[in-house]
Amino acid sequence: MAGEATSESGPEEETPKKGSKIPLILGILLALMGGAGGFFAVQQGMIGGASKEDHAESQAFVEDMPELAFVPLETLVINLPASSDAQHLLFTAQLEVNPAYASEVSSLLPRIVDVLNGYLRAVKVSELENPTALIRLRAQMLRRVQVVVGEGRVNDLLIMEFVLN
Repeated sequence: MAGEATSESGPEEETPKKGSKIPLILGILLALMGGAGGFFAVQQGMIGGASKEDHAESQAFVEDMPELAFVPLETLVINLPASSDAQHLLFTAQLEVNPAYASEVSSLLPRIVDVLNGYLRAVKVSELENPTALIRLRAQMLRRVQVVVGEGRVNDLLIMEFVLN
């Protein structure tokens, strides 16, 4: 009985199942063929995009850049109130103008600087410190410059430096 117990309770060697690997290989092969077919279809414009002719037509309508001139403004240093953390505002900008009006705008630079100086001194320090306010400040300054030089002469005000220190 003891001999029978050991032979029954002893570890049995499990034979590994030697199943066929053909389904695994077939699955991988089909996945690769499907990926290659999808890539080919997209590249040829059959699915998921425009054909090469559509790309050629869209590039044909690209317009040339308009002629522009830039008039630099002198750097403005604005003293801030003693109650603020910063002591000065350093402001540098350029005006984007139509080349035909560049000399006229350049001759009006003292008035432009005066208007910007007055505006920046009137703005509250809390507005200057707000990072999202720069867009609004830029629009206000551009409008004031356009009033000084005349409508249609200045297209944009490009801020080069806006530093509180």
